[in-house]
Amino acid sequence: MLRIKLVFAIVLALLGPQMAANAQSVRPSATAATRSADAIEKERINAWTVGLAGGLIEGAPLRLAAEIARVVNQEDKLHVIPIVTTGATENVNSLLYLRGVDAAIINADALDEYKAQVPSIHRRIVYILSLFPAELHVFVRPEIKSLDDLRGKKVNFNTQGTAAAYSGPLIFSRLGLNVEKTFIPHQIALQQMKTGQIAAVVFITSKPVDAFLKGRWEPGFKFLPIEYDSRFEDYYLPSAIDSTDYPSLVPKGERISTIAVPTILAGYNWPKQSDRYTRMTRFVDYLFGRLERLQSPGFDPKWKDVSLRASVPGLARFAPAQDWLDRSPGEAAGSSR
Repeated sequence: MLRIKLVFAIVLALLGPQMAANAQSVRPSATAATRSADAIEKERINAWTVGLAGGLIEGAPLRLAAEIARVVNQEDKLHVIPIVTTGATENVNSLLYLRGVDAAIINADALDEYKAQVPSIHRRIVYILSLFPAELHVFVRPEIKSLDDLRGKKVNFNTQGTAAAYSGPLIFSRLGLNVEKTFIPHQIALQQMKTGQIAAVVFITSKPVDAFLKGRWEPGFKFLPIEYDSRFEDYYLPSAIDSTDYPSLVPKGERISTIAVPTILAGYNWPKQSDRYTRMTRFVDYLFGRLERLQSPGFDPKWKDVSLRASVPGLARFAPAQDWLDRSPGEAAGSSR
């Protein structure tokens, strides 16, 4: 028995290092295979991702971003990722600087803030699609007869991060109106208007607005007209509010001039032939080719007013988007309303 144990010990001593070496050679091989599989899966998932900055979680832009993803996403071919942000200005910032962001839903005038610090911004950001106009609503108390009457008075621009909070003060600045700005939820501000604490509220959103359509207002509460002129030609569009929008606030047949802020789907102008440019080209092809699905029941009604061929003041169109339109002259261009 002692002799057998001795022989076994000698054999183990001779073979042990070789067995350990074999074990070590097998283990890295298995690990390498696992790493290789992980790398392949990571590459597959990331190959066609497109980051889309939307906006506030309760806002329309993020909802539109989610609906875009719902229509264009296709396994292994395209993966659009909607991103929650704090609003229009952050979306521009994300489009310029945040890794993984290729597109964003922005208000056209959000670019105004960047003109001085990023002189080349109109070459770096391009538009893909004009989504919908967000009309300016300046709603005032009975004693306010004109814009001049608002000077020095409290005017609410909704909470920070909203279109009204950014575009409203910018528009008032262009009008030369110095007011006491407040940034509280419009629901609260509208109640304070009724008691005289606030003189006016500024909404910037697509009409009609439920607060005006369904709210009960005493005689004299009204919208003030804003005339479109050279001060607004760079980013804005002429628009109007009429009795069909708000029958209880606008007399039948009356038309109140205002301006609208284009809400657009913008993209970063990646270098041609780059990987990100290729991804964005596919994104445009899928989105434009499936617009009719977005205009069908079950999606936001705003899609019905989207025209693929609508232009955006002050910005160039993303080249693959223009190429798609040039190749498809007979394709439905969406509503022209």
